[in-house]
Amino acid sequence: MTQDIDYRPRPYRRRISLFWWLERRSYLLFILRELSSLFVAWFAVFLLLLVRAASQGPEDYAGFLDWAATPWVLMINVIALAFVLLHAVTWFDLTSRATVVRRGGRRIPRWQIALGGYVAWALVSVVVAWILVGA
Repeated sequence: MTQDIDYRPRPYRRRISLFWWLERRSYLLFILRELSSLFVAWFAVFLLLLVRAASQGPEDYAGFLDWAATPWVLMINVIALAFVLLHAVTWFDLTSRATVVRRGGRRIPRWQIALGGYVAWALVSVVVAWILVGA
């Protein structure tokens, strides 16, 4: 007696390298943007710790400032700043691709929509700096 064996050949699947995201610039930017969300979260936690320390009194605030001035925290914050800037720039690029604005029946070019985001970002930054430095 022979048994019927259901034979189905497996399709060929090319092995994907662990570093597939280094093959193209667009892949690399995608991975870096996804990684940047961790640094955005770090900034949020850092600011919450700052607010907590400031609300606890001068001693805790001074301790926070001493901790924040350590070389490894400064290094993390500089790297985080670069990633947050990348996140913001790619956000404005993606927003201009997804947003369709029409004026007079014609679509406004992507660069004008992105420019509006950058101008708003600059204005908010100037206002925040003005408030922090002291009016």
